[in-house]
Amino acid sequence: MQDLKDFLFERGYVRIKLKKTITNHFEIKAKINGIKGNFILDTGASKSCVGFEDIEYFNLETEDSEEKASGAGPSEIDTLISAQNQVTVGKFNIKKMSLILIDLSHINKALEKQDANPVKGILGADILIKGKSIIDYNKKYLYLLKKKN
Repeated sequence: MQDLKDFLFERGYVRIKLKKTITNHFEIKAKINGIKGNFILDTGASKSCVGFEDIEYFNLETEDSEEKASGAGPSEIDTLISAQNQVTVGKFNIKKMSLILIDLSHINKALEKQDANPVKGILGADILIKGKSIIDYNKKYLYLLKKKN
């Protein structure tokens, strides 16, 4: 019987290692505009986001957004938007991706209180859908279908 890795590799998928954190989140390394960062993989987040404090770090050009972000908390969060970004996760690449910018300070404070590392952002369902993703929770890998450029 063929294992999942070989089955997906034959179909053009790439594999990215996930790190389970002390908070039971999966952390993943990615690049935005060629700059490395660590992110939480969040299947429940509709869009990928970066913290306001990392606008310069990732060389993001931003514009105002009337869109409000919401999460598990009771209030809406102000956002900015940054279009036309290159996002790379392993060997998977999106050349023109929009990112939402939000205040991640409360998330990073909560992570630090639990002795977890702060993150640069959240990779959400927008990337997972574009990559036709498959998550192997048991072996801690994310598979994304590599686009032909």
